[in-house]
Amino acid sequence: MVPGDWRNGPLPRAYVERLAQIHALLRPRTYLEIGVKHGLTLGLAGPDTLAVGVDPEAEITLPLSPRTQVRRETSDAFFSTRDIAREFEGLPIDLAFIDGMHLFEYALRDLINTMAHCSPAARIILHDTMPFDRQMALRERETDAWTGDVWKLVPCLRRYCPGLAIVTLDTAPTGLTIISNIDRADRALGRHYDAIVAEFVALDFAVYEAERLALLNLVADDPRETAARLGIEPCAS
Repeated sequence: MVPGDWRNGPLPRAYVERLAQIHALLRPRTYLEIGVKHGLTLGLAGPDTLAVGVDPEAEITLPLSPRTQVRRETSDAFFSTRDIAREFEGLPIDLAFIDGMHLFEYALRDLINTMAHCSPAARIILHDTMPFDRQMALRERETDAWTGDVWKLVPCLRRYCPGLAIVTLDTAPTGLTIISNIDRADRALGRHYDAIVAEFVALDFAVYEAERLALLNLVADDPRETAARLGIEPCAS
């Protein structure tokens, strides 16, 4: 992927097309989205999918499925005050898209809380794991196109959750990292949360620059390769 100069024009949104493909292939019973904004990706949930979007500043401007609900609150509040099983009518989460606050510790909490409610075959998708320069990955925003330090989740997961399957699609503008083989009983991230935050907030961008391809397990942004690499079989029409 060649990012180009996106600061003077609209960001490419190839990731929306890829998310649409994943929804079509998986046909998840349940879908959680953290970071909804106008509903562009929340609206990808199919008519048979029970979907919940979480965003304290959601301003939905696009049509949503009748089985989609929006919770206008922080993700921390959502997980701490709501009965998540009840939100999804007693079903676990089959698919989640985390695109909330672009700081490592926030994204880590979202991931920990989401994993605790996942089905064995669930996929969690992280956005913004592929910044294309140091400035874009700063913890304090200086650019329109901003990923923050969400990329640090990938080396964190490799260290503390080696059983996870992790692959990153080279999808414009800033990649999609897909996590599978999730064990909802694994509490390693939560047990070590404070130590993990201290360790990885301090991690320098040079680590990403030196090890990006191997770190992310990067694959091409191609529909056939995406399906093959993730082991997703198209559903019968």
